[in-house]
Amino acid sequence: MTSTSDLDRVTMVVLRHMRKPVFALIIVYAIGISVMALIPGVDAEGNPEKMSLFHAFYFFTYTATTTGFGEIPHAFSDVQRLWAVFCLYMGAIAWLYAIGSIIGLVQNPHFTRAVNEHGFARRVRQLRDPFVIVCGFGDTGSLLARGLSDHHRRATVLDRDPERIKAFAVRDYRVRMLGLCAHPDVPRHLIDAGVRQPECKAVVALTNEEDANRQIAIVAKLLNPAVKVIARSTSERHCKHLNALQDVQVVNPFAVFAELLDMAIISPLLHNLNSWLVGVPGARLGHPLDVPRGIWILCGYGRMGQELHSRMVRHGIETVVIDPEVTACEFPGRIVRGYADYDTLREAGVEQAAGIVAGTDSDSDNLGILVCVRHLNPEAFTVVRQNKHENQLAFDAAQANLILQSSLTTARRILKTLISPLIQELIEYLYERDQQTEAIVQRLRTTVGGHSPHLWRVAITVEDASAVMEFLESGKRLTLGELIRHPDRPEGTLPCVPLVIRRRQELLMLPADSEVVLPDDGILFCGSERSERLLQATLNNPYTLHYLITGVEEPRGLVFQWFARWSGQA
Repeated sequence: MTSTSDLDRVTMVVLRHMRKPVFALIIVYAIGISVMALIPGVDAEGNPEKMSLFHAFYFFTYTATTTGFGEIPHAFSDVQRLWAVFCLYMGAIAWLYAIGSIIGLVQNPHFTRAVNEHGFARRVRQLRDPFVIVCGFGDTGSLLARGLSDHHRRATVLDRDPERIKAFAVRDYRVRMLGLCAHPDVPRHLIDAGVRQPECKAVVALTNEEDANRQIAIVAKLLNPAVKVIARSTSERHCKHLNALQDVQVVNPFAVFAELLDMAIISPLLHNLNSWLVGVPGARLGHPLDVPRGIWILCGYGRMGQELHSRMVRHGIETVVIDPEVTACEFPGRIVRGYADYDTLREAGVEQAAGIVAGTDSDSDNLGILVCVRHLNPEAFTVVRQNKHENQLAFDAAQANLILQSSLTTARRILKTLISPLIQELIEYLYERDQQTEAIVQRLRTTVGGHSPHLWRVAITVEDASAVMEFLESGKRLTLGELIRHPDRPEGTLPCVPLVIRRRQELLMLPADSEVVLPDDGILFCGSERSERLLQATLNNPYTLHYLITGVEEPRGLVFQWFARWSGQA
């Protein structure tokens, strides 16, 4: 829907609501002015004289508004004064009626909604930076918006709950964020949010309704087939529908839970690297979790429990499932029917268990399980599922070894996809490659140190790396090691590590410094913000690039270049 139609909706609401007050004012003014112009008066000499329409209009205007500037152009007759009294009351009543209608219009929810939609669409059209459309501002949407803001990425937010949009409006984001109270699965609202604009890089569907998320994904792909869509879904049926769409990524929080716990058990160093890269609080690179092997108890066999169970059985981990409704497991494992409490935990063998997963959909039940486990087996490794972000303080006080929060885990996975999509490819590549994982962890610790990781992507194109492209087009050869040399110390390197190179349809994982840089390469770096700024200077400054490769500082300016040529000829 175009911007004109947005304005038309506002205009129609105004005309429909203000039609009667405007007609009432017109009629009152017409009668008052006409009669005043027809009533005969007298001039200063006592001769009969009628008011002109202009004088009548002027008089009625300030009389109807109860301002009062006196009798013009001459003193009134008694008949004129009598009509002036009538005009005063009639005009005041008409204006009170009109003002009351205006106040009612401002309070009309249809009018305010139409005005908000029009203003929102106008502000979105003015965006010139890349942005993401976030559909749903619950816990996950709020965390994702905060993460995008921390990475200086803009977003437009749609949510049907007005209280959430009010909360969104008072957030202190680093960049300008735009929000609208509207149904995100309505095509018109997605267009208002900018789905058809070239600056729109992705649409993220995070509502609490599976059908709404699927609708958003389908509508977004129909309105803009080139846009990337990320949808949260825990339903197998909806996941199949979404996976059938092109360039739609489905994020299943329970599958992500299972993947992270599986990684912590099978490859703890890789789990530590992943946590450090996505900015998990307290994650220290090179200090992985010590997750024990042995018998694991799964409290709850819902969607999360089934994902965890299948992965544990796949790796030969013995499991015991506690659930009141489960009758049989798809994979081998002992079953204890009932709610996870003191008695069922003892029946499951909690005293000998290596780890416990409190994975029900109730935060109070999960916290209660942790209390029982702390009493029965304080040495057990505890993993707990946190369903609501507002209970964060209680779960922090429980001191579980690993907290799996649905909204936070989902937001981190989506943010990783939006900011550094190659990171997930790297993590999957390093799975069960312990030697390479250890090598890259050691290199990152040496290069980046204890600082928080900063990820960015460099595109070897004319727009992003003009000096490098000019150098390569001249037929010269450039390696990664030469590219990341330090401008202040050419014998040293920048505090950054190239992690992945995307070359056409190929991915080069953990490239060596001897790897040749080619046009159109996309290189993912991990380092510091200062190293990114220094690298940008190398990419786009031919003098800096020449100095780093040759070790010779090329003269700048016409005078110095002439002097260098003259010196060479002499």
